[in-house]
Amino acid sequence: MNKLTISTLFYAALFIFLTSCGSNQQKESTSSNEDTTKTNTNTNTASASSTIVNTPQNLMVVTHKVANFAKWKASYDAHDSVRLAFGVHSYVIGRGIEDSNMIMVAVKVDDVNKAKAFSKDPSLKQAMQKGGVVGTPTINFTTMVFQDTGNISTDMRSRTTFTVKDFDAWKKSFESHKQTRIDNGLTDRAYGHDIDDDHKVTLVVAINDTAKAKAFWTSDLLKQQRAESGATSQPQRFLYRVVQRY
Repeated sequence: MNKLTISTLFYAALFIFLTSCGSNQQKESTSSNEDTTKTNTNTNTASASSTIVNTPQNLMVVTHKVANFAKWKASYDAHDSVRLAFGVHSYVIGRGIEDSNMIMVAVKVDDVNKAKAFSKDPSLKQAMQKGGVVGTPTINFTTMVFQDTGNISTDMRSRTTFTVKDFDAWKKSFESHKQTRIDNGLTDRAYGHDIDDDHKVTLVVAINDTAKAKAFWTSDLLKQQRAESGATSQPQRFLYRVVQRY
């Protein structure tokens, strides 16, 4: 074999070796980039899909009847700057299903004492009078310990209030029966207790199937579950539709 042939074979082998190394490095780099992208995508998806809030949130919930919803809403909107001055922020407005002039307003509060002062402020009474509020409003201060803030297809809700022997015992029992509520057309949206008395419970559920929900509310099964959870009073329910969510 002459020198030219040996030289040619050497350079050909060197070229194949360098090409192979470069290809492997490129594959490793591409694989690494794909893994990083996959990890970032999974992290972002998990973060975006989390709608459950377990951090306690203080709310002021007002229910009252109005003569005309549009007139009341205009007065409510005009009073927003006063609410903000007291650290009170609009959250949810609902209208009764049986009587659409029955209104429920839930607002978030930064400071409970300031919110209680707001509830007694003359400007609130004046705004209610201007908005055509009929009768005496009911005002409750509630600490929600669970909220599901995700969007769902139904706007129908039930807000139920009742008393229990022990909130933690009720919560444990209540959570153990989640699937039963789902099977009966209900989806948990929020629950908590009165700010000053954790024996007074507030529960909000979405109504996916009205017929199933109403049958469940009068069933022996629910009576049994309520007794098991330590409920000490009959539930008071207000059925409404969410008309605005801030």
